Amino acid sequence: MKITFPHMGNLYIILAAFFENLGIDFIVPPPITKKTIELGAMYSPEFACFPLKINVGNFIEALEMGADTIIMAGGIGPCRFGYYAQVEKEILTDLGYKCNMVVLEPPKGNLKEVLFQIYKLLQGKDLNNIIKAAKIAWLKAKALEEIEKEVFFYRAREKVKGMTTKLYRKALRIIHETKEIDSIKSSIERINKEFKRIELKKDHDPLRIGLVGEIYTLLEPSSNMNIEETLGELGAEVEKSIRLTEWTNTNLILDMLRIKGELKCRTAAKPYLNYFVGGHGLESVGETVLYANSGVDGVIHLAPFTCMPEIVAQSILPRVSKEKNIPVITMMLDEHSAEAGFRTRIEAFVDLLEKKREEKLYDEQKLLSWD
Repeated sequence: MKITFPHMGNLYIILAAFFENLGIDFIVPPPITKKTIELGAMYSPEFACFPLKINVGNFIEALEMGADTIIMAGGIGPCRFGYYAQVEKEILTDLGYKCNMVVLEPPKGNLKEVLFQIYKLLQGKDLNNIIKAAKIAWLKAKALEEIEKEVFFYRAREKVKGMTTKLYRKALRIIHETKEIDSIKSSIERINKEFKRIELKKDHDPLRIGLVGEIYTLLEPSSNMNIEETLGELGAEVEKSIRLTEWTNTNLILDMLRIKGELKCRTAAKPYLNYFVGGHGLESVGETVLYANSGVDGVIHLAPFTCMPEIVAQSILPRVSKEKNIPVITMMLDEHSAEAGFRTRIEAFVDLLEKKREEKLYDEQKLLSWD
């Protein structure tokens, strides 16, 4: 058995650590490129979500490298993600690839089903080794998110453009190559020391921009045209509403125990949307309200083109924007999205937020604009 899985942000580092520590043979798909997207778009249904097309591209490239078993997540509710694994399996079979597809469905309180899925994947492995591998993977996930927060802070304030991104890439490599539990903590300390050496602009108060939307589009840079880096280069500090560890806590651990998570977000969304619409539609509305209440300057709503839950959220967000007095822009993305046009819209949004902040400042100081 030679396992592979789709890319989603830094998930490959976490899964690689888990499988490597269990001695399971695996192949990380090549980084997502134009070729990956073209392959996926060529063989996927035209109106399928963009993440499905990227997944198909990932799988084709990994199977060509020798993988024979695919690990894929499942889903529930009024969202096409629940059918991704089955559709992708059919596409790959039609193309002549012979592979197994292991689908990890959300537990929704069914612990027995979850354990059976895990058993199929890890049968024959020692329980102590499984616990150790899971712990290393979890610590790496936490480390990556801690580093990401530092990146958002320094990238918005750095004096020499590109320094933070350069160090971020180095940090990813260090965490990826770290093997032992004790080494993860020392690696983070070493990386944080290097971040503190980055020279910052004096008196720069960056805009704070929240990112909400569908999980894959938020976490995978190739699907959102690296929006975090673009905003950082424009001097804005990013706040991301979805993190992998929080999602795992809510949708796997708490879900197995039948405990509802994200109550704060659901409560915030309640005046505008009071029921589950699939995917992260409800969370997109709730997080936008929370961002408005916390004083964030603006919100960017990201989603794959034709994503049903996010279309519901998109139809509600103008009301949230008006009532909470916070600018919100929705960006729908697919394989036809043009980078130049996307960046132009982002730049215009940042300009609008700067103007709004300037007007607010003048208003508070009771000054005229030409003062």
